[in-house]
Amino acid sequence: MAGTRALVVDDEADLRRVVTAYLEDDGFEVWEAPDGATALELARQHAPELVVLDLKLPDIDGIEVCRRLRTFTDAYVVMLTARAEEVDTLIGLAVGADDYLTKPFSPRVLMARIQTVLRRPRSGTGSTGSTGSTGETGRGVGDLRVDPEAHAVTVAGEPVDLTPTEFSLLATLASRPGQVWSRQQLLDTVWGPTWVGDERIVDVHVAHLRAKLGPDAATRYVVTVRGVGFRLGPG
Repeated sequence: MAGTRALVVDDEADLRRVVTAYLEDDGFEVWEAPDGATALELARQHAPELVVLDLKLPDIDGIEVCRRLRTFTDAYVVMLTARAEEVDTLIGLAVGADDYLTKPFSPRVLMARIQTVLRRPRSGTGSTGSTGSTGETGRGVGDLRVDPEAHAVTVAGEPVDLTPTEFSLLATLASRPGQVWSRQQLLDTVWGPTWVGDERIVDVHVAHLRAKLGPDAATRYVVTVRGVGFRLGPG
């Protein structure tokens, strides 16, 4: 992680300093922002690879900041929230956050989550400008192709822009088309065996992934197997 660019966004100065100190100890290059507008400006200037983003900000809330970030960067986003209500975390994840953590939290737990997130591959079709093509080398079903080496996804030859977590989830399913994966198996593979939280995080990312793959994605590509989990392809 040495040299990785990170942006810490929180209106609590003490928390920003603590998180920044832990990141810098691990070799990150870190910028801090006390509000959403500053965060977006710094993100455009410095192109961070990681954003630690508080949900409750004094100007633009974290959900809107995350939504705007996703228009120009595929940076990994870890969202922080002081409110445990499920709707907050789920909405945050639905706009492209890769993970979440509820305050108060241990900085060591945050760093462990960050390490897990950074191991996920970025999609080669992300908003940063890389295009790439899966051609005939990728895995998939029907006209959906997933190329793990190029970190690229296409549907009917058209590139699909995915967040790192969405790509990792789809690549996991595509590694064994037709196999049913339980939510716990997907959590262990994509989020890591030490991740702790609501397993419905998988459903949120599946829903967002389907929305990007097309209107018939739930029947053609990422299919729910009731009471078990998900598989790639109708089987």
